[in-house]
Amino acid sequence: MNRSEQLSNWLQQVRGIAPHSLVLAATDASVRQYWRATFADFSVIVMDFDPAVFDCAPFLARQQQLSGAEMPVPAVYEQDLAQGFVVLEDLGDVTLASLLSEETAKAWYLRAIKLLVELQANTSDDELPKFDAEFIQRELNICLEWYFGQQFGVTLTGKELATWERSCALITQQVLSQPTVFMHRDFHSRNLLVQNDALRLIDFQDAVKGPIAYDLVSLLRDAYVEWGETFVLDLVIRYWEQARAAGLPVHEDFGDFYLAFEMAGLQRHLKILGLFARLKFRDNKPQYQADIPRVFHYVRQVCLRYSELTPLGRLLVNLNGEKIETGFTF
Repeated sequence: MNRSEQLSNWLQQVRGIAPHSLVLAATDASVRQYWRATFADFSVIVMDFDPAVFDCAPFLARQQQLSGAEMPVPAVYEQDLAQGFVVLEDLGDVTLASLLSEETAKAWYLRAIKLLVELQANTSDDELPKFDAEFIQRELNICLEWYFGQQFGVTLTGKELATWERSCALITQQVLSQPTVFMHRDFHSRNLLVQNDALRLIDFQDAVKGPIAYDLVSLLRDAYVEWGETFVLDLVIRYWEQARAAGLPVHEDFGDFYLAFEMAGLQRHLKILGLFARLKFRDNKPQYQADIPRVFHYVRQVCLRYSELTPLGRLLVNLNGEKIETGFTF
């Protein structure tokens, strides 16, 4: 029996009727896939996973928490964790990413920022894993192992390894100095669905207690869509003003908050370079290679702006074949 037949039989058992159709709706960068099961007058999405590989408990816990905080997450209808099935509300296929254009982007991003402020203000981070120094370094090591090691076949040694380690320590220190809140970890345009003109939030199972600027930089320096610096800066200011008004523990000085935004983004984007390389070389998902230049550009620009990150910037630029012998010009 193949997986779709197994799922169809299970749905008939739990719902008393077999679906009229069962089609693969989506896959993502993880080990999950999603089926759309259509019945006579409604449809549902079934999250399908291998229980030996994917632990569904964090997803269910966060769904319950976020739903209790009245966040717009999909409802959970049925589950069979032993088989690897969870039946979810069907939110449709329209991502925020698909609706963004020069004309519409500002209005949509302002709505997303409003949702983010509500998420942070109304959702407790008390029971979440901590985005601590060990967590941060583990993510940065993904870049070292897969982006340096597999994408380019480079093993850092000597001065280059020392540069990497000093830079990681600096980034970690900056990120850990931020106030912490509920952190989604992937709050971006592909994880915000639009249903009946309202934003709905998905892919929240990896939430942690983490730095306040992280989700904002995930949204505004998205690995899948890029906007101009002036546009992004304006939206960062809008968020900062709304966060302060909501009583969130945001930095009192905007300059301090913008530095936090930059450093959280640098940590995230270094990790993503490693993840996109790993998706190609380990998971046979090469399509994410097309997004590496955008992510690398974010990393390069932050390194250009801060003198203490010049050595890291030089290391990465040289890795990509743009030899720089004398350092950056500021």
